[in-house]
Amino acid sequence: MANQQLIQYIKDAHREGMSNQQILQALTDVGWQVHDIMDIVLDHEVQEPGDDIISVENLSKHYGKVIALDDVSLDVKRGSVTALLGPNGAGKTTLVRILTTLLRQTNGKATVAGFDVINDAQSLRSVIGLAGQNAAIDEVLSGRENLEMVGRLYHLPASEAKSRAVELLKQFELEDAADRPAKTYSGGMRRRLDLAASLIIRPKILFLDEPTTGLDPRSRFALWNVIRDLVEDGTTVLLTTQYLEEADRLARHIFVIDNGRIIAQGTPAELKRQIGGEVLELHLTNHHDAIVVAEMISEFGDDQPHTDPSTGVITMPVSGGASILVEVVRRLDSAQMELSDVILRHPSLDDVFMKLTGHGTSANQ
Repeated sequence: MANQQLIQYIKDAHREGMSNQQILQALTDVGWQVHDIMDIVLDHEVQEPGDDIISVENLSKHYGKVIALDDVSLDVKRGSVTALLGPNGAGKTTLVRILTTLLRQTNGKATVAGFDVINDAQSLRSVIGLAGQNAAIDEVLSGRENLEMVGRLYHLPASEAKSRAVELLKQFELEDAADRPAKTYSGGMRRRLDLAASLIIRPKILFLDEPTTGLDPRSRFALWNVIRDLVEDGTTVLLTTQYLEEADRLARHIFVIDNGRIIAQGTPAELKRQIGGEVLELHLTNHHDAIVVAEMISEFGDDQPHTDPSTGVITMPVSGGASILVEVVRRLDSAQMELSDVILRHPSLDDVFMKLTGHGTSANQ
């Protein structure tokens, strides 16, 4: 069957109501390899750009009496970055492991690219990429050998695995270290190699589980640029992170998760509007005064102040801008409370998270 005929067959099959799994089964039954046809199957679905490519309905995961996920429902749009934002233990990694077929849910349903994560697990694994929290690379092998090995595990022909490794080494700026053992790589280089390995089959959907944890700022910014480039090329990215700035910079849509539940969702701008107005941030010279000062200024805020006695920082949503700032400073001056800094700023995702949960993410504490 010629390529154009294959495309037409897939289009017709979708119009007749066949699922991706049924189309794949029919084609593999006559000798096609999954990785050869998956891009065409996904590219020619009867769907508009921006439709849901991941759907989660009432998903729960229990470990005995411990509830890791509690009735989670969400949808992820194709061709964009969606972020799961939350602290350690919130349930982010558990959800990613379920969506990538590494873990079975207790209740609920999840589909990725039209595949059920349980019933169609084998087919689903051939079209997704995953970069976990810890770089999954063989330290004895070189960067080139790692990528070629992953390609062969995905049943790519040897020549294609080699050529794909060359492309990825260049894309991730690892050419100079391509033939060195991975154990000699820096932390940032390992993360780039791990991400490169997750892209060996050009997945339509890429799961990144806290990909920049432990990276220095320069490496983090470089990885952000790689993620943006992937999305421009049509890849859908589901990103979990503790870094509020990361979610703000990359994600079109954010789900805030805490204690296994989705507690808020929206674009970064929509979430920030939940705070409203501006945020007054006070830095006290004497950290022990924080609780007392918070009580003194609470009447000026639109909501109760958030206080961190360990750092002496108080944040409070306010309306009225500079006039409120002046009133607060006058009151503290009359009470002889010393300030090392005063900031009036726009709300951040950190402010949103503290309002929703009463604490920040561990990466920002």
